[in-house]
Amino acid sequence: MTASLTTKPKAREEVSPLVKWARSNRRAITSTLFLIVMLIGFTAANSDVFTQFKTYRSVMIVLPVSIFVVVPLVFVVTAGEIDLSFPSVVGLASFAFVKIVDVGGDPLVGIAAALLVGALLGWLNALLVVRIGLSALVATLGMNFFLRGLINILVEGFSMAIPEIRNSPIHTLLTDDTFTVVGNLGVPNQMLWALAFTALGVFLYNRHTFGVRVHCVGDNPESAAEMGIDVDRTRTQVFIFTGIGAALAGVFSVMINFVWWPTTGDGLLLPVLAGLFVGGTPTWGGIGTVFGGMIGTSIVAFIETGVIAAGLTGFFTQFFYGLIIILSLIFQRFNGRRVR
Repeated sequence: MTASLTTKPKAREEVSPLVKWARSNRRAITSTLFLIVMLIGFTAANSDVFTQFKTYRSVMIVLPVSIFVVVPLVFVVTAGEIDLSFPSVVGLASFAFVKIVDVGGDPLVGIAAALLVGALLGWLNALLVVRIGLSALVATLGMNFFLRGLINILVEGFSMAIPEIRNSPIHTLLTDDTFTVVGNLGVPNQMLWALAFTALGVFLYNRHTFGVRVHCVGDNPESAAEMGIDVDRTRTQVFIFTGIGAALAGVFSVMINFVWWPTTGDGLLLPVLAGLFVGGTPTWGGIGTVFGGMIGTSIVAFIETGVIAAGLTGFFTQFFYGLIIILSLIFQRFNGRRVR
């Protein structure tokens, strides 16, 4: 006679929506906490500087330029690619904008021209990587040097100024202060535009079919193709998106400074890439965080201000760049294991 053994099914663990949200956004949360801790440390080192709104405003004036680039870069890296040409795309797209304004053209036409140049350059990168099959790392790095050389050939090292755009309606809309916070100081409009662009990126990345395709392509392109996703088209789209973001960065850079230099965009490469990876987007593709990328870029932007405010010389800046980047990556490493 045999006895039948019955086992009760294991009860499914109930997880609250808050815990689910925290788990799915743990990389961005970690980056945000790291930024808060860093600012607390800088405030303790020099409370006179970091308790004044003008300190944060000075960072918010230039920070949006990096944000416009880092948001689409999250899509590129999630798709399993990389784009190192964006500094020169910033320079060439902004050259198209400033050239049109300099000859008396409508600034809106200049912005449209800059966006068109950025999209075309992004498509050209995709042509090299997706259609011809070159390594994205090598191809886009080569494009960076090629485009910068083209800029220097076109202008022979001369800069261009457009002071006439100051106080124009488009300048007021994009880079003036709308909301007064302290005295006559307010939040720069370019920061509001950058936050809106980040919100758009978060929506596309987390709530739109475009983001779903990017995740699938970056995680396993073969499986994505079997699911009916056009892998090549998706990879092309992320490169074009990066070109558009770089063009926006170039336009805002000129709007802030009223001057275009042949080196415009050159200083963005390392800070933007550092912000991208510090923000929680790993290098292996398939996962990432747009909001975390914005926070990571903010971390990098505050380092130099914090180092100088703490009473250290500028020689310590690179040291703390490396230290904070390594520490944040270590936190990210233990915060979420690699999953493919």
